[in-house]
Amino acid sequence: MNESTKTKNDNMRQKTHTFIGLKWHARFCLSRILRSKNQALLLVLCVSLSVVTLVALSGFAESANRSILKDARKLHASDIVVRSNYPFEKSFLEAIEDLDSQNVADSARVYSFYSVVRSPGEENSLLVEIKAPEKGYPFYGEVRLGSGRKFSEVLASGTALAEQAALDRLGLSVGDDLLVGNETLKVVDVVVSEPDRPVNVFSLGPRLFVSFEDLESLGLVTKASRVGYRVLLKVQDPDELNAVLQFVKSKAGDHIRVDSFRTARSRVKRFFNNFIFFLNLTGIFTLLLAGIGIRSTVEALLAEERDSMTILKTLGAKSRFVILNYTMVVFVLGAAGALLGLAGGLGLQQLLPRLFGELLPQSMRITASVQGVVRGLSMGLLAAGLFAFLPLFRLRGLKPTAIFRKEQPAQKKDFAFYFTAFFIVCLFSALVLWQLNEIESGVYFVSGFIGFLAVATVLTQLTFKGLKKAKVRSLVLRQALRGLYRPGNATIATVVTLAASLSLLFSLMIVEGNIDASFVKSFPEDSPNLFFINILPEQRERFPEVLQMDVEYFPIVRARLKSVAGNPVDVQKERDRRGDNLARSFNLTYRHTLLDDEKVLEGDGLFGAKGDVAPVSVLDSVAEIADMKIGDLLVFDIQGVPLTARISSIRTRTREAMNPFFYFVFPESVLKPAPHTFFTAAKVPERQIGKLQNRVVAKFPNVSAINLTQTIRVFSALGKKLSGIVRFFSSFSILAGLLIIVSAIFATRYARMSEAVYFKVLGAKKAFVLKIFALENMMIGLISATLGAILAQAASFSITWFVLDIDDYRPCVLACFSMVLGFAFVTAAIGSAMSMDILKLKPAGFLREREEYA
Repeated sequence: MNESTKTKNDNMRQKTHTFIGLKWHARFCLSRILRSKNQALLLVLCVSLSVVTLVALSGFAESANRSILKDARKLHASDIVVRSNYPFEKSFLEAIEDLDSQNVADSARVYSFYSVVRSPGEENSLLVEIKAPEKGYPFYGEVRLGSGRKFSEVLASGTALAEQAALDRLGLSVGDDLLVGNETLKVVDVVVSEPDRPVNVFSLGPRLFVSFEDLESLGLVTKASRVGYRVLLKVQDPDELNAVLQFVKSKAGDHIRVDSFRTARSRVKRFFNNFIFFLNLTGIFTLLLAGIGIRSTVEALLAEERDSMTILKTLGAKSRFVILNYTMVVFVLGAAGALLGLAGGLGLQQLLPRLFGELLPQSMRITASVQGVVRGLSMGLLAAGLFAFLPLFRLRGLKPTAIFRKEQPAQKKDFAFYFTAFFIVCLFSALVLWQLNEIESGVYFVSGFIGFLAVATVLTQLTFKGLKKAKVRSLVLRQALRGLYRPGNATIATVVTLAASLSLLFSLMIVEGNIDASFVKSFPEDSPNLFFINILPEQRERFPEVLQMDVEYFPIVRARLKSVAGNPVDVQKERDRRGDNLARSFNLTYRHTLLDDEKVLEGDGLFGAKGDVAPVSVLDSVAEIADMKIGDLLVFDIQGVPLTARISSIRTRTREAMNPFFYFVFPESVLKPAPHTFFTAAKVPERQIGKLQNRVVAKFPNVSAINLTQTIRVFSALGKKLSGIVRFFSSFSILAGLLIIVSAIFATRYARMSEAVYFKVLGAKKAFVLKIFALENMMIGLISATLGAILAQAASFSITWFVLDIDDYRPCVLACFSMVLGFAFVTAAIGSAMSMDILKLKPAGFLREREEYA
C-alpha cells in the first residue's frame, strides 16, 4: 500500500462516527445533502409541517389549561359551586345556612335569567342577562367597574350595574334610570368584567347586575320562571374542602349539581377543550398528509442517489453501511425540520390568542409548555420515522446491477409495506384516542375516518380507470393523461390526500352558506322571528289585547325525566354524552291536536284509548336517545312532584322550520294543574320589533321577548369566527398536499427529463412540453378538488339535514365550481414552476451525460 493511499484511509477512519454501535461517515452524508439540496429542503419542510401545528396546539392547550386551573377559584368565584335549574329546597338552604352559622363556609346565592329592560319613556327596550348576587359575591376574583370602585360598595338595593353595550343600545349613561320589571333602578356604574363570566362565547344579551334584595319587588322570578340558581361557597379551612363538598352533595337532590373549583366545568374550559380537540384532529390529519410527503420526498432523494449507492456496493460497501449513512442523511434533515417546526410552532402559539380573539379571557397568558413541546415533537418525529422507514428499508435489496437501469422500478406492496401501514394506522388511532380520552368515541371516529379514506380511494381509482380508457384526440392532453400513470408518480395517493383535505374546506363553505341562507339572510314566509316567553297563566287572557296579533299560545311545564321503562336516568352518564341528553330539563306541554308540521309515526292518534296511567306523546328525536317504545313508562319530576306516564304515540316533524316544537305532549287534564307559563311566537317586520317589544313589556314586565333575527346574527358571527380558525389550520393540510405534488415531481424527475428530451428530439418546442406538464398537474388538482367537492356535498348534506335541521339544502354549486377551478390552476402553476429547470435541458447534453441527471 503506498503512502498516499494509507493517508487517505486514515483520514476516512478519523472522520467516521459511531451511532448505536454502527459507523457512519459525516462528510459523505453532508455531500449527499448538498448534492440533493432541493429534495433536502422539501424533506425539511415536510417534517416541519408535521410538527408545527401539533407543537402550537399542544403547547397552547397545555399552557392555557394550566392558566385556567391556576385561576380556577377566580373563574368560579368560589371553592364550591352548586347549580340547579329549579329553586333550592328549604331543607337544602337550611343545611347551607348551618355551614355559615358554624363558620365552616361562607355562602352567597346567585340567580341569573334573561329579561327585557326599558329606558325611561319606554322609547327603547333590550333583552339582557340579569345577575342577582347576594352579599359576599365574589369570594375570589373581582367584578371590575368602570369607575374603579369596589363592587360590594356600589351595588345596593335600588341600583343596577350594566355593561357598556347595554347602555349604548338603550341610549343611557351612568346616573340614568332603567325600568327593570316592576321597579325603576338607577344605573350607578359600568361592568367591565366579572370573574365567573370569563368568556362570552354566546349570549342573548349584555349583562345587568341587580341587588338580590330587589328580586321579589322586581316580580321577574316566579315559580315557573326559567332561572339559573347557584350557591357559591368559600370554605374557611382549605383542608376541609373535600369534607364540606361531600356534606353538600349528601344534602343535594338529583337535580342539583355540586362541584369544587377543580371539577366545575366553566364555559371557557368547556368551549376551549371541545374546540382545541377538533383543531388537534386537523393537526393529526396534517401530520398524516405531511408523512405521505415525507415518504415521497425520501423516495425522490434516494432515487437521485441510486447511482451513488450502486457504485458504493460495487466497490464492496455492505447494505448496512449504505442504509445507515442514508438513514443519517434523513435523520439530520428530519432533525432540522423538527427544529424549524418547533420554532414555527412556538411562534404560531403566540399568535393563537390573537386568532381566538374575544373567545378567550383577556387575562389568559400563553407561555411555552415543555410538556406540550415534547408531546408535539414526539408525535411529529415518530410519524416522520414511520413514513421514512419503508424507502430506507428497501435499500437492502438494491443490487450493483441497478446502475445499468435508469428508470426507477415500481415498488411492490410487500410485507414491509403492509407492516409499515399497520403501524401508521396504529399511530393515527393512538393519537385520536389520546385526544378523545374515550375509547368508544375514538373507535367510531377512527373507523369513520378510515371509511372516508376508503371511499375517497375507491372513487379515485374508478376515476383513473375511466381516464385510462378515454380516447383523446389532442396530443397534448393525451400525453398529459399518460403522465398521470408515470411509474413512481404516486398519483392516486396524492389525489386521495388532496381530496380528503379539500373536502373539509368545501364542507365549511357549504355548511356556512346553508346557515347563512336559511337563518341569516331570510326566514321562510311563515316562520316566526319574535318569541315571547314567561307569560303567566293570569296574563294569558289579557296578552292578546296587547300583542294585537292572532297567534298560538303554548303552555310550558318544566320537568326532569327520572326513568325510562323502569331504568333510572344516569345523570352523570347523560351529562357526559355528546349532544342532547336525558339529564337536562325538558319543557312539557299539553294539547289535544297535532301541529301543522307534525304527524304520528306510531300509535293511534296522540293519546289513544284511555288508561289507568297518563298518556304522553313523544317526539322521535328524543325517543331515539333511550330507544323509547310505545307502552314504555316514563317518570317525570315536576318541581319535586312525580308524574308517571305511558308512551301512547311517537311523533315526527314533517318539515324543519323555525317553529315551536315539544319533545313531550300531554293531555290538558294531566298538566294544567302543574305550575306553568305560556310562550308564543310571532312573525313581525324587523322595523316594528322594537315598538311591539316596548308595548308588551310595558304591560307585562316579567315577559321576555327574544328577537330571533338578532340572535341568529350573533350566532352566525360566532360561527364565522370559529370557521375562520378552522380554515386557518386546514390550510396547513392543503399546504401538505401541495408539498406531496412537489415531492412527486422530484420523485419522477428523471422520467420527466427523459420525456422532455425525447419530445425536443422529435421537434417539440418548450411551450409544448410546458403545456403537457401544466395540464398533468392541473388534472391532478382538478380531479382532487372535484372529488373533494363531491365528498363535501355528501358530508354537508348530512350535517345540514340531520344536525342543523335544514330541509332546504343548497349545494352552493357556483362557489364549489370556482374553488375547484381555482385549485386546479394553483396546482398547474406549482407544477409548471417546479418543471422549469427540466425544460432548460439540452437534448444532446442530457443524452451524453445521463448519469449526472439520473
